[in-house]
Amino acid sequence: MKLSLVAVLAFAALTGVAHANETEIRETTKAEAETFNVRMYAGPPGNKAYACFVRRYDADHLARHPKQRVAAMKLLILAEVDAEDKELHSSFRLGFRYRHRSGDFDSSGSCNHVVFTASGGEVRLGCGVDCDGGGIGVALSKDDKSAIVRLERVRVWQNNKPDDDAEHSLTAGADDKIFRLDRTDNSECASLVTDRKELAALRHK
Repeated sequence: MKLSLVAVLAFAALTGVAHANETEIRETTKAEAETFNVRMYAGPPGNKAYACFVRRYDADHLARHPKQRVAAMKLLILAEVDAEDKELHSSFRLGFRYRHRSGDFDSSGSCNHVVFTASGGEVRLGCGVDCDGGGIGVALSKDDKSAIVRLERVRVWQNNKPDDDAEHSLTAGADDKIFRLDRTDNSECASLVTDRKELAALRHK
């Protein structure tokens, strides 16, 4: 999964990982990307793999973070080998609930960039929403039991409504820039999957 410098910088702008010094990030080697995939999917991904991460913030956490708007979040990372190029491609599906707003919100897109950040020596997966819909950066905790989700802005939809009137964006606020989600059974992310065949595959992984 090598990137040109242009693609790396585009990813940096998308997920906010670079600041004034663009040397803070570099493209990963093939070996580093493969190692990251094994960590992400808790083993070699093969032809298809899933990773589910969930966090439901309790009253104590929300009381300590009064400016946090998100009350719960789910993240499903999917990997599948493309039939044409035989390469592993990843995508994401994100679901969350606001703290003071009703309804379920979701987003989805492709994840094509794995970059190494000099700051903290962290490898991150870059995921974006089509048509300038923003995106997220996904890293893993050192023990691989949690996903660290970073965002500046990501387009979301309410209750799976596809129409433009339902479109919103989740933007980074004082307490909504970084989310630590815990790895859990893939079935916990079933609500993010609408395709029946894919849902069946998810439940058997």
